[in-house]
Amino acid sequence: MEKAMLFDSSKCIACRACQSACKQWWELPSTKTTNRGNIENPPELGPETWNKINFHEFENNGTLKWQFTRQACMQCTTAVCVWVCPTYALVYSENGHIDVNYERCIGCGRCVEFCPFEIPKLGSFNVTPRISVNTFTPRLIAYKCIWCQDRLKAGLVPACVKTCPTEALQFGERSEIVELAKIRIAFIQGKYPNANLYGEDILGGLHVLYVLTESPRDHGLPLAPEIVEYPPFDPSNYPDWYFDAIKEGELSIFPNNAKREWYMEPDLTPL
Repeated sequence: MEKAMLFDSSKCIACRACQSACKQWWELPSTKTTNRGNIENPPELGPETWNKINFHEFENNGTLKWQFTRQACMQCTTAVCVWVCPTYALVYSENGHIDVNYERCIGCGRCVEFCPFEIPKLGSFNVTPRISVNTFTPRLIAYKCIWCQDRLKAGLVPACVKTCPTEALQFGERSEIVELAKIRIAFIQGKYPNANLYGEDILGGLHVLYVLTESPRDHGLPLAPEIVEYPPFDPSNYPDWYFDAIKEGELSIFPNNAKREWYMEPDLTPL
């Protein structure tokens, strides 16, 4: 069954317990930052930061207000990152999240460049001991939230959801999460007349849905992201190690857990 996560901006207090829980569970290192005149920290996602709370200032009837918005992988049903991947390292999972095969990732950066939400980031193969990369190291690979698969298999919710003190994060069957979001919006529209559900139909339907108190723009989200045309990948840019891994049978040309219709160029080969 497809799962989904719900972020309710009307409940978020920007405590960032979710950020800490993610780093703790995945054993991700801290990031050195500087004072930028804003308590938002770190300033952006990175290979060591897969989940963060963004702070957005906006004016409403002469009053300055904050919007707190979660930033992490949206787990799109029709994902740009999967579509443009030339090594088929990004794949859809049965529960709805987008998984990363780190052994196949060549660090080309196409997912980083074309993701409409600017989520994946490149980093060293050994950012966390929780992820093992054996084929040709050192090298760069793409990182993003992949939900906490070990927790889900054990019947638990992702660490960020578990730790949220205001229940601004919920997790469950996608159909139930959509219904929960709509009930919540109806409940808060007296206080937040612009409340809306973000993600139900975007890019085939996101598996991370948002209850927003203002317009998506005020929360720093794109209004209508979609798959468009992208430049083809030049096979001459495959690194030598990937060529050798395919030739020697360490990696298959096309992974067994993927489907060709998921990709813009399903027949690429370094051979």
